[in-house]
Amino acid sequence: MRNKKSKKIVSWILRLLAALIMLQTLFFKFSGAEESIYIFKQVGMEPWGRYLTGVVELIAGVFLLTNRYELGALLGLGTISGAIFFHLTKLGVEVQGDGGYLFILAIVVFVSCTAILLVNFSEIKAKYLPNK
Repeated sequence: MRNKKSKKIVSWILRLLAALIMLQTLFFKFSGAEESIYIFKQVGMEPWGRYLTGVVELIAGVFLLTNRYELGALLGLGTISGAIFFHLTKLGVEVQGDGGYLFILAIVVFVSCTAILLVNFSEIKAKYLPNK
């Protein structure tokens, strides 16, 4: 990024995008929506996997909106990597005729979380690996 302001704006857009996608799925996971139950049954993780994934996505989404965004990006990246793995193996790209919508959202979160870490790499490095 050329300047700090542009970098900050891009970072916030990526953080909001990833957080909104993860947080909007919570209602469906926690309320036991038919599609969520179907997905987690297909991968053999219903109901515990649905609840665990929901809790991790909630934590990641909240962290993304705070000054601990790097932890949110890492949690989001790990969780969404699992979702992408299952889409590419047991679920398929298209789930119950959704046209690949959930898979596309997973890819968007993956790219956003990766970009958050890359865009903010120097700040994250300085935060956790300060020069002695």
